[in-house]
Amino acid sequence: GTMAQDMTEKELLKMELDQLKKEVKNERQMVSKTGKEIKEYIESMAGEDPLLKGVPEDKNPFKEKGGCTVS
Repeated sequence: GTMAQDMTEKELLKMELDQLKKEVKNERQMVSKTGKEIKEYIESMAGEDPLLKGVPEDKNPFKEKGGCTVS
């Protein structure tokens, strides 16, 4: 079974509590503010984004090195 299934209810709750203690320290901001900042950042980097502009054949590390022929 998975790890979580082997744990007792008490252990699971302690794990969740530990996680919440970490998260409560996170600084929170309004999505209306951060969403706009994220959008601006993405748009400013779009020119460099290989997912948008593609990767030149000669720089592509995943390009097939050679083919094979079946005869």
